[in-house]
Parts: sequence; structure tokens; C-alpha cells
Amino acid sequence: MELNKDIRDRILSAADALYEQAGRTSFPTVDSVRKVAKVNMNDAAATMKEWRRAQTAQAAPVAITVPEAVHQLHSQALAALWQSAQNTANESLRAAQAGWEAERAEADTINKQLGDAYDAQGVELEAANRRIDELTAKCQHEQQRSTELVQHIEETRKATLVAENRAAIAEQRAVEIERRAGDLRAELDRAHQDAVHTRTELADLRQAQQEQRKTVAQEALRAAERLTTTQTERDEARKETAKAREETAHWRGQIEALKEQQRGLLEAIKTGKKPGGAGE
Repeated sequence: MELNKDIRDRILSAADALYEQAGRTSFPTVDSVRKVAKVNMNDAAATMKEWRRAQTAQAAPVAITVPEAVHQLHSQALAALWQSAQNTANESLRAAQAGWEAERAEADTINKQLGDAYDAQGVELEAANRRIDELTAKCQHEQQRSTELVQHIEETRKATLVAENRAAIAEQRAVEIERRAGDLRAELDRAHQDAVHTRTELADLRQAQQEQRKTVAQEALRAAERLTTTQTERDEARKETAKAREETAHWRGQIEALKEQQRGLLEAIKTGKKPGGAGE
């Protein structure tokens, strides 16, 4: 697969820049070029091999020419010419071997750099994975906290609704209690009025009792006076006295009934209950 021209140019530019920064004394590593060019490791490794070969290539081609010694030894035997040719061939072979050794060493250097770079990438990847795991755990924790907060908010909202309902019920009860208290105050006012009316009636009854007592006493006095005059009058007085006694007994019964009614009214005032039959 042919490498993208833009990526290749970025890698070569990064390699040249790093090589110049090093004072052209050492080649930059594949990993350093990868980081500067912001490319993947495979693209950086392939392009760096090409770049290194370009840096180590000989500018002048090797030309095999007839040695000067051959011209000088023109008159010598063919054995000397052949020996010179062999020497030249051996020098070319050694040069080729040296180039191959240099290229192999360069390849080993690149392979080592690739290994180191992959190891470094592995460490970075492991650190990145750990960071991802930490962030994932933190995200899960935050999600759990968010869920708990949502649940807490929902519970608070429900509790608020319950409290509002209870407050509304309590307010209704307070209104009802206030209304009942008003009714009780009105009943108490009526009871006080009934008590005042009862006291007035009791006072009137006492006044009537006193008047009745005076009347009875006066009648008894007149009856006694009549008894002293004549026997007939005494008999009549007895009759009047008996009648007066009956009336007195009647009035005493009335007084006892009024006293009983008075005790009932006083008991009703103490207990706060409306007396039965009062005001009807």
C-alpha cells in the first residue's frame, strides 16, 4: 500500500529537522520522528528506512577503470595484469561488503528503535488504559452519585408533598377547631345569660317567698287574734290556721322545688352544660 504523500512529506520534514537539531551527528529515532510528525509507527518506520538509505548512499558512482599500474606495466606479463584485475575486483567486493554491513547495521538500529518505540508505546498504552479505567470508574461513581441525588431529590419532593398535604389538613383542622371554639364561646355566652336569668328568677322567687312569709305571718296573727275573741272565731281560726298551714306546706314545697332547681342551675353553670328546661 502506497503511503500518502502528505504523511510521507511530514515524516521526511520531521526527520530532517531533528537531524539538523542534532548537528547532523546522529540520526533521529523512529519514535521521535513519529511524535513530531504525528503519524503511526508503521508509516514512520517505513519512511525512516528510506530516509536513512538516502543519508548513507554514496553520491558518486563507482567506476571500474584500468589501473595506472596496468598502463605502466604494459610490457609486463599477463599474470601481472590479471593480479591487478583481481585486486581491483577484491576492492569492489570489500566495498560492497562494507556497504551491506552498514545497511544491515542501519536496519538493526531501526529495528532496535522500533522495538524501543513499541515498548514505549506499550508503556504509554498501559498508562492510558489505566487512566481510562480510572476515568471510567470515576464516571461510574459520578453516575451513581447522580442517580442517588436524583433519588434523594425525588424523595425530598415526595416528603414535601406529604408535608404540604399535612399542613393543609392541619390548617383545615385549625379552621374547624376555631369554628367549634366560636360555637363553644357562643354556647358559653348563652349559658352565662341563662345563669344571669336564673339568678334573676331566683331573686324574684326569694322576694316572693319573703312576701308569702309576711302574708302567712299576718294571716296567722289575725287568726290568733280571732281565736282570743270567741270560740267560733277560734274554730274559724283553726280552720284558717289549717288552711294557712296547707298553704305554708304548699309554699314550702314550692320553695324546695325552687331550691332544687337552683341547685341544678348552679351545677349546670359549674359543668358548663346547658340546664335542661332552662330558657325553653
